[in-house]
Amino acid sequence: MRILIVDDETISLTSVQRILKWRGIRDVEVCDNGKDAIKRIKEEDFDIVLLDLLMPDIDGMQVLESTKSFRSRTEFIILTAVDDIPTTVKAIRQGAYDYLVKPVDNELLFLSINRAYERKGLLAGLSATASYGANNVPEAFSAIVTRNPRMKALISYAQVMARSGNPIMITGESGTGKELMARGIHLAGPAPDGPFVAVNVSAIPATMFESQFFGHARGAFTGADNSHQGFFEQADGGTLFLDEIGELPIGLQSKLLRVLEDKTFTPLGGIKPILVDIRLISATNANVDRACQEGKFRIDLLYRLKSACICLPPLREKKDDIPELALYFLQKSCERHGKKIQNFSPEAMDILINKDYPGNIREMSQIVENAVIMADGSTIEPVHLGGEMTSAVSSSSLSSRRLCTLKENYDRHLSFVLNSTKGDRREAARILGITVRQLQRKLAERKQESG
Repeated sequence: MRILIVDDETISLTSVQRILKWRGIRDVEVCDNGKDAIKRIKEEDFDIVLLDLLMPDIDGMQVLESTKSFRSRTEFIILTAVDDIPTTVKAIRQGAYDYLVKPVDNELLFLSINRAYERKGLLAGLSATASYGANNVPEAFSAIVTRNPRMKALISYAQVMARSGNPIMITGESGTGKELMARGIHLAGPAPDGPFVAVNVSAIPATMFESQFFGHARGAFTGADNSHQGFFEQADGGTLFLDEIGELPIGLQSKLLRVLEDKTFTPLGGIKPILVDIRLISATNANVDRACQEGKFRIDLLYRLKSACICLPPLREKKDDIPELALYFLQKSCERHGKKIQNFSPEAMDILINKDYPGNIREMSQIVENAVIMADGSTIEPVHLGGEMTSAVSSSSLSSRRLCTLKENYDRHLSFVLNSTKGDRREAARILGITVRQLQRKLAERKQESG
């Protein structure tokens, strides 16, 4: 995120610049007069301009009128000591995003900047999507295979938001590609050459949280024969990706919040605090907003994690991606298993397109890999996808099938998978594309609803 502060008062300039840099916005420049501001805004590409209205010679309104038409994607936030409604209306009509009265509350200013930058990202995403070709996605996100317009808009938005360095939360069902999106954000961000450390939060025992995240000194506890760098220190200068953040116990959330606020931590058994510079990306398939309402997730932590939010759609909502994904997984599986399979038969592709995928892309990749293992020719046929079984099941069950909700359909599929695996929860979770812990939680929820 690149910001220009325009104000004729030196104290105000340096104060706002210091506040923004303390909040992690590194690229902040200043200008103390309207004439120079007009020249710089026309010649340089700023994401946001913080513009004082009351300046000698050329005031802020003149700067806005002279530059907004040249920089339609630059967001202007007006800062002024005069609370005047007609002036506010005029500034908004001229294209200003927001109008804040001095002295501005730091949190309110930071919130306005984040929202303005998010708006810029949304507009840029829509514009970029309109101009992209069928297979064109930004290089940083090239690992994401998609032709879907909605996904391309999300990728474009993610690319813009990535440059800010601010925390981003990715939501979506299991298997929708949240880690791939996180890696793309890392590569498109301000420190692409830094480390990318991915952590499954749900797999960290509560008793090991501090040791794993903050590290420990030698002799900090029984068995600590050597010092250990925690995840925060490992990710210094890069990105820390916290997957399944919704699974973090409420008692540990305050410890994570403290590090996000101070950007420092002390390893277990250590004496000297460690300062880290990281980009934080989190992901969850849980409804964190509802968890906040139920008291299971701290709302102040959510605000720290969710400067921007990217919600990935399930595979059932982007079926136009299935043929391309199928060919991609076919190629990868053939390379892995040393086979030369060229394509899918039309009937096999039709089965893939019309199939339900509770486990989303992860489930689909496993189905294609199993088909590659079974196939002995150059083409994937329906039988390799369970086509004969599908036909038999379809002929006997279509007449008895009834309209139902997605949840009811999912419950029936869950029962079918568990029956097929003879109750093996680990195997069932693998087929569904979720973790064993998530499967256990879903079974517990279903038991609670029925009981």
